[in-house]
Amino acid sequence: MTYPVPKTITKSPEGALRLVWPDERTSDLSMKFLRQECPCAHCKGETILGKHYQPLTLPTYVEGMYELADVEPVGTYAIKITWKDGHATGIYTWEYLQLLSAKSQS
Repeated sequence: MTYPVPKTITKSPEGALRLVWPDERTSDLSMKFLRQECPCAHCKGETILGKHYQPLTLPTYVEGMYELADVEPVGTYAIKITWKDGHATGIYTWEYLQLLSAKSQS
């Protein structure tokens, strides 16, 4: 299945990551929410052969962890967010960002 690619990705005046989708829907995702929902194995754990492994350590607050340093495209299917604390292993697919958009509005 193909997921729509955002038309634009910017930082909103309030400091959220703003995505404008092809249907003109706008999603504003706070930096704290995005970081707490980081999909990387370090933050969320990983599933191998059907067995889920929790992260070895739970993320604790460090300076800059909710501050955006960079956003880079990953192919045509995702973005990689780099945080000011150096964390940069989360790949946010378009599908995952749409799920986060729905979750943040509920």
